[in-house]
Amino acid sequence: MLLNDIKNQIPSVLFEVLDDFGIKELRPSQKKSIDAGLLDMKNLLVCTPTASGKTLIAELAMFKNIFERRGKAIYIVPLKALATEKFKNFKKKYEKYAKIAMSIGDLDKTDSYLSKFDVIIATSEKLDSLIRHHTPWLKEIATIVVDEVHLLNDHGRGPTLEILLTILRDILPNSQVIALSATIGNPNELASWLNAELIDDEWRPVKLLKGINYKEKIEFY
Repeated sequence: MLLNDIKNQIPSVLFEVLDDFGIKELRPSQKKSIDAGLLDMKNLLVCTPTASGKTLIAELAMFKNIFERRGKAIYIVPLKALATEKFKNFKKKYEKYAKIAMSIGDLDKTDSYLSKFDVIIATSEKLDSLIRHHTPWLKEIATIVVDEVHLLNDHGRGPTLEILLTILRDILPNSQVIALSATIGNPNELASWLNAELIDDEWRPVKLLKGINYKEKIEFY
């Protein structure tokens, strides 16, 4: 599938940004996501290898909803380092057209200034704090992206993320949920819980080889 094939399904400004950044052809998981209703506010659980194009799937949902004035996007990450990476990436591509913010700091602050931003990148713990402080702009969220969603199974971060998603789905029943992960042990069960379509694909840009390194010699199998 080419980017031109969905030109009439996305806002012109979103098409122009992606085209300017050299995106001409969509990857298999991106095509599957579009066919499954990505551009029609459908919830998706995307389980594909690293570097297979999951972030662009999230971008298509977030910025389509933003540019069509449906509401803000919240991008949930497990680590501050990942938050910083996504912040820099989104700012580089979209800062001319949308306001991007990162909220990973003091858990006792409501960060009311975030009401002015279109995309808010936050750790699970920070977003949990914002919810507990009854942050008013949360009701304006149209897109919820959960990166590394397999951490629901993590003994440390899992409970917070599970409660967070439960609350968000309750207070934002009309928001679109895009959950991303490279590996999930129970994808069908998780997709059912999220009321989402499962996008499962094995394509990767570089072939993955497995082998054993012994005495400075690698034997692949």
